[in-house]
Amino acid sequence: MTSITPQQFHDSDGTADWRFLFSGVTACFRVDSLGQAIEFAGRIGSAVTGLGRVPDLDLRADSVTVRVFPGVDGPVADDIELAHRVSAAAADLGLAADPQSVQHIQLAIDATDYAAIREFWAAVLGYRLLGEEDAVDPKRIGPPIWFQESPELRTGRNRIHVDVSVPHDVAESRIAAALAAGGRMVDDRFAPAGWTLADPEGNEVDIATWQGRA
Repeated sequence: MTSITPQQFHDSDGTADWRFLFSGVTACFRVDSLGQAIEFAGRIGSAVTGLGRVPDLDLRADSVTVRVFPGVDGPVADDIELAHRVSAAAADLGLAADPQSVQHIQLAIDATDYAAIREFWAAVLGYRLLGEEDAVDPKRIGPPIWFQESPELRTGRNRIHVDVSVPHDVAESRIAAALAAGGRMVDDRFAPAGWTLADPEGNEVDIATWQGRA
């Protein structure tokens, strides 16, 4: 498979319904009923036959979320073709996309030697190791764990924090809402890749996008 960057995906024609998140390219389409969601899922299955990627589907009575798990390789050229086919199937049913509603949540654990703790977390959660820094739910239902190397052992709070991967065009409004709800900005040095915010008691969360990353 030919690897592509998130920027190349978003620059491609026919991908306006989709957003790149840590969990891969993702789209949400609004439906009127569970029956319509099931019908759409069947059409997606037919549309993506023969591609090198198979999407994960989350069916609800009001929406269908389509996500292409990137594995360790990141996005590939087949993701663009998959996006075209799924969006075409949605258009045939008159379904509208809601790209600003998608997000992905993961947990990040700071460690001075994350190789020493990854197997513990994979075992206790029933996860499997992915690459050198992650552990993931084999069913891709629970949030993945990212092990972040820390130069020194932190004591007290915030050795575990939440990462919220949002569409690049949602980050500013999400941050504004968090600040209005009593949060504070802790670190914006890495924007637009990520911003660290904290609640009134100092518990931290990172708002992250695909932009500004090497």
